[in-house]
Amino acid sequence: MRALLVSLAIVVVTVTAASAQQIDLGGIGQMNNTTVGYIIQMFGLLTVLSVAPGLLIMVTSFTRFIIAFSILRAGIGLQSTPANLILISLSLFMTFYVMAPTFDQAWNNGVKPLMDNQINQTEAMEKIADPFRTFMLRNVRDKDFDLFADLARERGQTVSRDTVDLRILVPAFMISEIRRGFEIGFLIVLPFLVIDLIVATITMAMGMMMLPPTVVSLPFKIMFFVLIDGWNLLVGSLVRSFT
Repeated sequence: MRALLVSLAIVVVTVTAASAQQIDLGGIGQMNNTTVGYIIQMFGLLTVLSVAPGLLIMVTSFTRFIIAFSILRAGIGLQSTPANLILISLSLFMTFYVMAPTFDQAWNNGVKPLMDNQINQTEAMEKIADPFRTFMLRNVRDKDFDLFADLARERGQTVSRDTVDLRILVPAFMISEIRRGFEIGFLIVLPFLVIDLIVATITMAMGMMMLPPTVVSLPFKIMFFVLIDGWNLLVGSLVRSFT
């Protein structure tokens, strides 16, 4: 629940800060000015809320989890089991577990003081973003960070790792997460590939040309994954992969 409130607070603070300036509408009266400003502010809030799930994905561990689970399903040979809703839900709750310390810091340092009127919106936005920046810096690959830092320097920007702009850090972090998701996916798929090769060799040797090897190997792959307690191993490894 706190994670959702932190995400909503980021959205509200962003929209409110962006629309804090007085709107100059020329000859329109003060009442109309206020009304139009309120409408524009609400429109901005609804617009940002529509991309809130994307914001959650970009700065958290969700990307790595969903990629690993999707590759697992493809490696076993199942098309829709577990269902997308199940994989996404599991990834979300694992994300909340991994990101709990980050959400708590954002709440205690930014959201709660803002609600108590102890800091303004600009300070709150910075204090909310700091824990996410720290999390991403711990998990981003140096090579990916250097890529976007070099691109920023080519435009004349000064880049410091301690005060890096989120426009540089977020895409670098996402690339790192996608890469690590594929690395974990490769390790997941490898034993299933061995099972497929063994089954294909046996079926070919027996002259069973019309029987697809994937049909025969599917129950063996499911049995193998269950016997090694695959879900426990995979989820534990994914959670421990974050620093």
